[in-house]
Amino acid sequence: MSALKVTSIGNSVGVILPKELLARLGVGKGDTLFAVETDGGIRLTTTDPEFQAQMDIARQVMKKRRAVLRELAK
Repeated sequence: MSALKVTSIGNSVGVILPKELLARLGVGKGDTLFAVETDGGIRLTTTDPEFQAQMDIARQVMKKRRAVLRELAK
């Protein structure tokens, strides 16, 4: 667990993430993080939740229509 302090950054307010947390997330300066609201609070992730939902649907379609996709690939 990391305690994060809210601080002023120019005319905005932000949170500074420690190096250890950035390393665990695999992100650096300029990367994008997504804040996802969960029952237990807020979760930071590097994966876009909307894109992940679209990929889940695409995987279902590809699994269901495998034979059709195989024929189209010929």
